[in-house]
Amino acid sequence: MSGAALMGNYGTQPVTFVRGNGAELYDGDGRRYLDFLSGLAVTSLGHAHPAVTAALRDQAGRLMHVSNLFANEVTADVVERLDRLIRGGTGEPGRVLFQNSGAEANEGAIKLARKYQGRGRHVVVSALRSFHGRTLATLAATGQPEKHEPFQPLPEGFRHVPWNDLDELESALGPEVGAILLEPLQGEGGVNPAAEGYLRGVRRICDQRGILLVMDEIQTGLARTGEWFGFQHHGVAPDIVTMAKALGNGMPVGAVWARPEVAAAFGPGDHGSTFAGQPLALAAARAVLETMEAMSAPAVARAKGETLRTGLESLDGVGRVRGLGLLLAAELTPEARGPRTAPEIARACLDRGLVVNGVTPTALRFAPPFVVSDAELAEGTAVIESVLGEQ
Repeated sequence: MSGAALMGNYGTQPVTFVRGNGAELYDGDGRRYLDFLSGLAVTSLGHAHPAVTAALRDQAGRLMHVSNLFANEVTADVVERLDRLIRGGTGEPGRVLFQNSGAEANEGAIKLARKYQGRGRHVVVSALRSFHGRTLATLAATGQPEKHEPFQPLPEGFRHVPWNDLDELESALGPEVGAILLEPLQGEGGVNPAAEGYLRGVRRICDQRGILLVMDEIQTGLARTGEWFGFQHHGVAPDIVTMAKALGNGMPVGAVWARPEVAAAFGPGDHGSTFAGQPLALAAARAVLETMEAMSAPAVARAKGETLRTGLESLDGVGRVRGLGLLLAAELTPEARGPRTAPEIARACLDRGLVVNGVTPTALRFAPPFVVSDAELAEGTAVIESVLGEQ
């Protein structure tokens, strides 16, 4: 065996998972785990979903890849479905750009906004505690300064303001600002929802100043919050929407949607990606969207989310639960945590067969798949209760 190894950016990995089914995962020893994280809100249809598996198997046997110099037969259906879900069936159809990941989708959106607005209107404003990706540009857009320091100097043209504060946002705007990039519910920042009226206020400001509103729906999109997209809770219409994660149920695929006049800023050669929009990834995306629509995924996320929320709120040691649909965070009381951090409590849950994560030092994040059963939700809640009862 060679001495080669993975780089250390993910730290020590405590478990090797070898297979999964629905909301269950199994390690190399055959031990069963409940997955309440879905690969960070990716496997929303659960592991080894038969429709996605069949779509990948069929497409891999016919055509896996052609360059974007040519069309493939899967594209049109996926574009139509995404556009309809984003627009809610109303308004002028948008345009879609496929990418390979959420970070690449946000990178593409930033480039599109800059191209549309032109020189001198390149600045992007985003919120503190936001998370938009790990490329240099999307890291610069991410409102977590502690993540910036190892990679300074970062690209210029990014500005951060407090979350849910319209006055602070407006005071940060000048003629050089071309876009505002926001999550409708901050995922990696701690599962922090937009306050009532906040996004409507942002939309108003954007309209007044000719600024593009870009909604990062990478973690929140595709029914996770109980609507097809998180911004739909607030009755606003974005100019650009980014998505990834759940779109492929584990197959790497992302997308950027934009209003037609914004999308028209990209001409031939302005942006590209070797693998983006290739047939295998889009076959998975088509199967995901077909399945989600057939199961009325937003309604499922609302119902299952309410069951999970009720169970968590009943536990001693949970101070409050925040979030929407099946993207929730349980804020733990100091008495229940004791000297432990939430990531340490998440590790104790893993030892008992439950996958969650400590999204902040004091809160656990939950994003189970839509196929999770009520019995599995009760089982996972019982694991949380037992771990919080330990000191």
